[in-house]
Amino acid sequence: MAAEAGALWAEAWALLPGAEEELSLALSGEVDDCVPPLLRRARGLLYGAPGPPCGAAAAELRRLGDVLRDYAWEKLNAGPWREVRKAWRQVYAYGCLFGALAEVAACRPLAPAVRLCDMGLLMGASVLDNALARLVRLLQARLPRGKRRAAAGGSAKRVRVDPPPAPVVQPEEALPLVRCPSLEHFRDNYLIPQKPVVLEGTIDHWPCMKKWSVDYICQVAGCRTVPVELGSRYTDEEWSQKLMTVNDFINQYIVNENSVGYLAQHQLFDQIPELKEDISIPDYCCLGEGEEDDITINAWFGPEGTISPLHQDPQQNFLAQVFGRKYVCLYSPQDSENLYPHEGQILHNTSQVDVEDPDLNKFPNFRKAACQSCILMPGQVLFIPVKYWHYIRSLDTSFSVSFWWS
Repeated sequence: MAAEAGALWAEAWALLPGAEEELSLALSGEVDDCVPPLLRRARGLLYGAPGPPCGAAAAELRRLGDVLRDYAWEKLNAGPWREVRKAWRQVYAYGCLFGALAEVAACRPLAPAVRLCDMGLLMGASVLDNALARLVRLLQARLPRGKRRAAAGGSAKRVRVDPPPAPVVQPEEALPLVRCPSLEHFRDNYLIPQKPVVLEGTIDHWPCMKKWSVDYICQVAGCRTVPVELGSRYTDEEWSQKLMTVNDFINQYIVNENSVGYLAQHQLFDQIPELKEDISIPDYCCLGEGEEDDITINAWFGPEGTISPLHQDPQQNFLAQVFGRKYVCLYSPQDSENLYPHEGQILHNTSQVDVEDPDLNKFPNFRKAACQSCILMPGQVLFIPVKYWHYIRSLDTSFSVSFWWS
């Protein structure tokens, strides 16, 4: 056991610079005067003696990590997220890094160290060449693969004899369906004229199409902490967000049918590279103007009944369906005034209209808006042109991957 712990520390230590002066504590801006001395004290504990910090040194490193995180947390939550200075996010990341290393040095259980790394990745900013991402990869490899816990009734399966009835897509509203178009055909017929289309046969080769299931996600990512949206749609007054492990999310919101939670618009694949290896960037993205690193890849994982209200996004979007089905309604940007966007700045890109239950007395012009729709099936990819309005409701437990590109 001691040898195993020593080997783990040696691997963690190898992620850090070899000498104390090489571990830069540079921040991208000014912070309160009390913070840099705390950072230097924590760094000194890491390099103060050969081998891992032991006993009192490990306890002090852990305490300093707590202090740095608590201090930075106040700054992270003092106002709108966009106004939070990067320097405070870096301080928070250092606090998570020092705390996680203290857990490893003290030979404590690894799950809390993994959570600290995830908190730093979610709320902090990259430090030391993304040391937190490299450390959590190392730690997760030492954890046993997760198994989905049984529900109260003894089964972790959502039992349904028949699938729920899907909305009927009228022929005149149906989105076109094209199988493996060439780059030129897609560019000339859909990208340049900005017309939505459902693509088939373009992701059949992705490993996720055969590997992924709720159980597999639980096994690969169960111990990882992610942000979860609580409530069926983000426009509801009772909607909120919560950080929890993937295991807890699956047991509370995938297994339990009494409430709705959604792992939505989250860059899960940056957090868990093992999942990223099972997908690919669609070839059609090469027709865009940006670099591959500029493409934003998001995960959308949740139970039946999650809803993305009618809204528009500022980039082109490929929505790839891995498992489950989704009902999708699209409206052209030319119909924007018939869709009644919210007037406030926060929700200006979101319609006030409930697409499946519109109040035509309050929003009479909505009946003038021309809808295109589809039932997006596993293995299909929907191209949503920039600023096209889209409404999405999951018909089953579902996992989708979106690619936002210029």
